[in-house]
Amino acid sequence: MLKVNFNDNWTIKDLQTEKEFDVRLPASVMNALLDANEIEDPFYRDNEDQALEVAKKDYLFYKTFEVDETLLAHDEITITFHGIDTIAEISLNGQRVAATENMHHIYEWNVKPFLVEGENVIKVMLFSPLKYIEEKQAMDRLAGVHHAVDGYQHVRKAHSMYGWDWGPKIPDLGLWRDVEMKAWNDNRLEDIHIHQIHENNHVQVTVDVTVANENNKCETTVLLKDPAGKLVSQEAGTEQFSFKIDNPQLWWPSGYGEQSLYTVEVSMEKDGKQIDKLTKRIGLRTIEVKHEADEWGKSFEFIINGYPIFMKGANYIPEDNLLPRTSEERTERLIQDSVAANFNMIRVWGGGHYPEDYFYDLCDQYGIVVWQDFMYACSVYRLTDQFEQNVRQEAIDQIKRIRHHASLGIWCGNNEVEEAMEHWGWPKKADWRRDYIKLFEIILPEIVAKYDPQTFYWSSSPSSGGGFDAPRDPNIGDVHYWEVWHGQKPFTAYRNYYFRFCSEFGFQSFPSMKTIESFTEPEDRNIFSRVMEKHQKNDDANGMILYYLSENFLYPKNFDALLYTSQLLQAEAIKYGVEHWRRNLGRCMGSLYWQLNDCWPVASWSSLDYYGRWKALHYYAKKFYDPILLSIEEGEKDASIYVTNDHLETITGQIEWKLRDNQSNIIREGGLDIDVEALSAKACQYLNLTDVINDETKYQTYLEAILYIDGQLYSSTTVIFAKTKHFEFLNPQLDVKVEESDEQFMISVSAISYTKYVEIQLKQDVVLSDNFFDLSANEPKIVTIDKKSLTQSLTKEDIEKTLNVRSVYHITH
Repeated sequence: MLKVNFNDNWTIKDLQTEKEFDVRLPASVMNALLDANEIEDPFYRDNEDQALEVAKKDYLFYKTFEVDETLLAHDEITITFHGIDTIAEISLNGQRVAATENMHHIYEWNVKPFLVEGENVIKVMLFSPLKYIEEKQAMDRLAGVHHAVDGYQHVRKAHSMYGWDWGPKIPDLGLWRDVEMKAWNDNRLEDIHIHQIHENNHVQVTVDVTVANENNKCETTVLLKDPAGKLVSQEAGTEQFSFKIDNPQLWWPSGYGEQSLYTVEVSMEKDGKQIDKLTKRIGLRTIEVKHEADEWGKSFEFIINGYPIFMKGANYIPEDNLLPRTSEERTERLIQDSVAANFNMIRVWGGGHYPEDYFYDLCDQYGIVVWQDFMYACSVYRLTDQFEQNVRQEAIDQIKRIRHHASLGIWCGNNEVEEAMEHWGWPKKADWRRDYIKLFEIILPEIVAKYDPQTFYWSSSPSSGGGFDAPRDPNIGDVHYWEVWHGQKPFTAYRNYYFRFCSEFGFQSFPSMKTIESFTEPEDRNIFSRVMEKHQKNDDANGMILYYLSENFLYPKNFDALLYTSQLLQAEAIKYGVEHWRRNLGRCMGSLYWQLNDCWPVASWSSLDYYGRWKALHYYAKKFYDPILLSIEEGEKDASIYVTNDHLETITGQIEWKLRDNQSNIIREGGLDIDVEALSAKACQYLNLTDVINDETKYQTYLEAILYIDGQLYSSTTVIFAKTKHFEFLNPQLDVKVEESDEQFMISVSAISYTKYVEIQLKQDVVLSDNFFDLSANEPKIVTIDKKSLTQSLTKEDIEKTLNVRSVYHITH
């Protein structure tokens, strides 16, 4: 089969101004206008407002190309658009080919009747996504979120492009994925579907092959290669192929084993000549979701290769509102940062778009299990015949594209639609609820059962199992818990619940000063300025941050200190929840905080900002998601020390604990040997401190716990017994020294008194081995920078010139 990449030499035409812009696909209108300096950066200050004006217009994408007699001689010629955003009409040489209204659909059309030898012109007329939804919503008003442009759910376009409570209203339009022309004779490979059966230390792999022309049977050969590229087995035939693999190399999530990937190569031959070929990488593994009645309610846990695994991660949103700005390199950095923070799962949230192929390849490679929402979120959907046909094909397209990936762990029907229809005050209209049940509890599960029967389907998140039956039940299914933040509950409220799986919970913070500077002028740098509020999409959220700040910290001395303190609040909030749920491993089996990343520079719930900079939360996640977690559950005058062990084998070690004053003088100390069984949490020691901590001493007293594994320091943690704002921190007089080896830079930080939240700041963007850590007096902490991780040159002198450190004491001093 002949494949011709059609990404080059396209032109975008503004039909009002007649201006034209040459582009290469993937391309979008707004990105092209930005590159041509026709519009200002929509992420800067309040330039977002321009985007809606751009989106009110129609645009033409066109391409002129040559066709020779060799191409025209093929029996079949098609063109495939892997992503059209969104409402379009396609013509070829003046003849209408098709119309589209689904960004998530993969379109392929027969174009041989339209082609001519010599010059050809293909045109894609893109119509305003704003006019379309305005007309639809006027005819049929549907409930949704008020942060987005009204009526967004009427079209199958990433909802968040119309705005969300963390994203701008930039409903771009364009050709957002590859375009290719295919030409063939006789036959071609349409699809391959791979099944696995695991038993008795071997795996039976079955490969089902679908071809374009069932009546023209060409010989097909399937090769199976092991992770090293060595041929395991080879079979020739036509439709179904089966391989038995003894002693398979299993694929494991990050932290549990290797990410072994086998290769399946399918080739089609005619008269001894190869005419088509498809290749897939697969991981040999089992992933089940156990949802069964037990002593606490009904479980929700992932069983991977026979082991119940606590899933650790966050929710993923589109990486940019201007989709052509995304890249495999940028996504790989995001996945690497997730693995560095000890993630083993990412939830692809249902209000965006289905990620690129390379996203799933990277998750396969790095061991990140994907919770995959279908693209529905927080909205009522009208299931007309046309809409149903549209979304059926969308689901089939995406399932067939993604299903072979080792990383795919679950299909989920939607984000928060069931919960919204029950609890958000929407009218409980019979037709709305009927359409919901039909789409998410009949149509989609039937399609998954047909096209990907080995992957679990869950109708909504959160849910107790569907049917509008108590979707917020804390003891059944998965939960989104927002009482901490939206409900203004204190961080300790997390400890009132033992959710079976918490798939959303979050807390906002501001990004770093470097990120703020990217979209503001100096006069904008007040959290209640117009520009800062433009970059805060959640109602009253800046005030909410100040409310929680007033509950926990002294008021910061300046704007930069306020940004820093907001990140401490966020990190502490999420830590409270995660550590509590991990202490109850077995009952709770998953924690996915909201959210991993940003689509533009903004105040949000993310742990990585738009530029990939680690907030305090991401450094905290590295610690609270560590496979061996040392944590302290503190009371007013007592504490329990826990160790949680995610490993598949028992661990042994020692715990030392020290009760200290604010100068780090030891008041009381102790220790014990521990052993913690595989995949379990253990309360190792309870400390009654009522004879030491009283209404005066609690403001100067902290507890430190240190964990040793194999005689080596593994981790440490501290807690205080008063609110941070009331603790009597002394000036730590932080001292910093920088050393260098061939592999890394070493930054040593020491203090003369106890302090918390020590942040190392550099002018250059780097990832440190630790940051936002606590320090006891005269016990230096060494933080490293791996030279291999650097994206720009950095010397010891550079670090020394720009290095700055601060801690909780410096919020006000």
